[in-house]
Amino acid sequence: MAFKLYGHPTTTRTLRVALVAKERNIPYEFVLVDIMTGQQKQAEHVEHNPFGLVPYIIQDDGFELFESRAIGRYLATLGSGPELIPTEPKAYAKFEQAASVEYDQFDPIAVELSNETIWRQIRGEPPNEGRVKELVSRLESKLDGYEVLLSKQKYLAGDDVTLADLFFLPYGRVIFERLGLGNLDKRPNVQRQALCRICMVRRLTCRCRWWKAISSRPAWQAVKDGI
Repeated sequence: MAFKLYGHPTTTRTLRVALVAKERNIPYEFVLVDIMTGQQKQAEHVEHNPFGLVPYIIQDDGFELFESRAIGRYLATLGSGPELIPTEPKAYAKFEQAASVEYDQFDPIAVELSNETIWRQIRGEPPNEGRVKELVSRLESKLDGYEVLLSKQKYLAGDDVTLADLFFLPYGRVIFERLGLGNLDKRPNVQRQALCRICMVRRLTCRCRWWKAISSRPAWQAVKDGI
C-alpha cells in the first residue's frame, strides 16, 4: 500500500524510513517538511505527530504512524523483498538484541556527536572539544563490541541482514564517512579491508565486510544522498 512520507530529505530519521520502503518495494510520495524553519512545529504537522518531529507517514486508507523505527518495523511487514524481521523465535530474539544495541548504545552517541559537530557548525558555534573527545572515546568502546559480534557472524543479528543493520546506516554514514570517526581500518569485521587475507587463505566465508555490505545495498544507494 502506498503512503505519503512527511519529513526532510536528508535527515537520518527520514532516510531510515525511505530505506526500508525501498528495501520492501513499497511506493511512497515524499512531502517536504522544512525543519530548518521549524515547520514541523506548526499545527498542521503537530496534528499528526504531537511531539513536533518528523518523519511520519499517512497511508491512502488514512492510517498514520510516527517514529522512524516504528514505521520501519511496520513497513517490514508490507510489500515484497528481503525478510527484515525474523519470525523464528530464537532468530527474532537475536534481532531484538541487535536492534536494542543500535538504539540504546550506538544511536545516542551518534546523535550527540552530530549535534556537537555538524549542527553546531551550522549554527555558527564552535564544537565543545572536550565533549567531542569524550563521545569519540565512548564510540570506540561500542565499536569494539561490534567488532567482537561481527567476528562471529555476517550481520548484527546473524548471517542475514535485518532491520537492525538498516537502522544503523543513516547515522553510520554520518559517523564513518562524513565525520571520519570510528577507526574502521582497525576493525576488519566492521569494515571490510581491501584484502581479507586470512579468509582467502583459509577459504572461509569472509565475515570482514559488514559496513561495505550494508552501505552498498541498492536501497541505501538510492536514498543516502537525499530523497
